Amino acid sequence: MTARPAVLPAFRRAAWHTSADTLRLPGPPAELALVPEVVAAADRRWWEAQAPAVGDAEFRPADRRKLLAEALDLFTDGTVTIGDSLVQGPAEFRAAIWATAGVPAALVDRWCGLLRESVPRAVPEAGVPDSGVPDGALSLVSLPGNTFSCLESVLSEAARSAAVWVRPSRREPWSAARLVAALLAVGWPAWRLGLYPSERRTLRGLVRLTDRQVVYGGAGPAASVRGAPQLTVHGPGRGCALVPPGMGTSEAVAWLLPLVAGDGGRFCSNVRTVVCPGPEADALATALAEALDALPADPAAPWPLTACRTPGEAERAAWGVRERLRPGDRLLTRRPPTARTGGTRSDVYALPALALLASAGPGHPLVGHEVPFPFAAVVTTSPAGAEAIAAGSLFVHRPPEGPA
Repeated sequence: MTARPAVLPAFRRAAWHTSADTLRLPGPPAELALVPEVVAAADRRWWEAQAPAVGDAEFRPADRRKLLAEALDLFTDGTVTIGDSLVQGPAEFRAAIWATAGVPAALVDRWCGLLRESVPRAVPEAGVPDSGVPDGALSLVSLPGNTFSCLESVLSEAARSAAVWVRPSRREPWSAARLVAALLAVGWPAWRLGLYPSERRTLRGLVRLTDRQVVYGGAGPAASVRGAPQLTVHGPGRGCALVPPGMGTSEAVAWLLPLVAGDGGRFCSNVRTVVCPGPEADALATALAEALDALPADPAAPWPLTACRTPGEAERAAWGVRERLRPGDRLLTRRPPTARTGGTRSDVYALPALALLASAGPGHPLVGHEVPFPFAAVVTTSPAGAEAIAAGSLFVHRPPEGPA
């Protein structure tokens, strides 16, 4: 008889729960327990019955700050118990993230560091006015699958809300479950926490059931939930870099390479469009493409790439770049679009890519195009065109000014 796969549970009504509804996770056999909307609605009523009995006066910002810092120590380097019996140390956590999301240990360490840095921002120091800390809201944070550094929003909402429900990515739920388990382990009140894995169609229902929401995702998910009065949407970043006239090619490549390839190209702040003055564009694009081609598909590399675990994901993402090329555009990176390494079919990479566009005309599909690997399009345009690209980007990068 085949053993039943491990089930990553939900956390609701101050306890861990499995579910009759599950979703198969990428990587080794494991399933994610899903919470239907009707169950979440009942949990909202349960929460309302608990909230008046336990006020916020005794759970001060200083207490929250201390527990958040302790929880992140556990999250990064400690051992936690998820559910009734899943004991997970730091090595097991990194192995789970690699197996499920294809994120190597070096990036896990970096993203844990980013979360540690977010604690002072999550809870203001004593004496700093902040009308939103704390309040009586039930908050929702719906996370993306590209990076768990977005757990910063969970920390922020936990700091300012009566309770926070976390909707993890179905592609990578381990980090959210580990953070909830770490918070519980350091004494965070259980009724103030929830882990609500769900189908896509349930997201709108969770938005309706909560008082304040932070939702991450692409253009589609972001558009589907707009309209709630206390909703913050983190949609596509469409990061761009503006190369000034006269900047040397080697200097520009040294500046641009980490912006394009850092963090495996997974951040919404990664550069997707490089706006370059006309005379320098060809040389810069060629040199940057050569630098991207030199990045190894190796999880232990200084600039690690991330593997794709969902079957066909790497091929679809790579093909999505190529099918958006227009007449006159050139793909300058030379390697095949994907690679398999490590001796197993599971270590599949979409390799870095760079395109030189013939024109950045209105609505070019590669301007701001986001994929889960390093990719950028180099364009030459007028000053007005450059400003238009920058205006459509949440993250606009300019080179640091030299010494006066």
